[in-house]
Amino acid sequence: MTEKLIRKNSIFKGKVLEFCCDDVRLSNGATAKREYIQHPGACAVLPFVDDSNIVLVKQFRYVINQTTYEIPAGKIDVGETPLECAARELKEETGYQAGKLNKMISFYPSTAFSTEILHIFTAFDLQKGIAKPDEDEFVVTEILSFNNVLKMVKSGKISDGKTIIAILNFSNSLK
Repeated sequence: MTEKLIRKNSIFKGKVLEFCCDDVRLSNGATAKREYIQHPGACAVLPFVDDSNIVLVKQFRYVINQTTYEIPAGKIDVGETPLECAARELKEETGYQAGKLNKMISFYPSTAFSTEILHIFTAFDLQKGIAKPDEDEFVVTEILSFNNVLKMVKSGKISDGKTIIAILNFSNSLK
């Protein structure tokens, strides 16, 4: 069950993403097109300010026309490790620096149409600093109890996939 690349076709290459429509040969010999997004990968952080409270960011997401609660996250820059990206994104979006970052999980959010891999870390021993989001990024930082956020996930108030995975994964590790 494999597919072999016949021709890579880049449709559009932006600052971060490349949209492709490749020609492939299927395992039965037939040909097909595969449309997908080439993505550099990303990191997200579940930051604990103490034993029971975490930091979330609220931001407007144009694509879904909604303001969402999310854990801090962003794409991996060229030459950057996932750990470096996680530390950078946490500081940029919240101002916090972590004394300790631990890898929790890595996953592919959408294997049908994106190469993105997302690495989620937990952050502890936070030191408050000044947030410096990207110039086109407008976020509000909120400190909420982990238990309240878990309820928000279960009720559907939090709908961001990476945040749901981080909260439920951490919650399951407590059992």
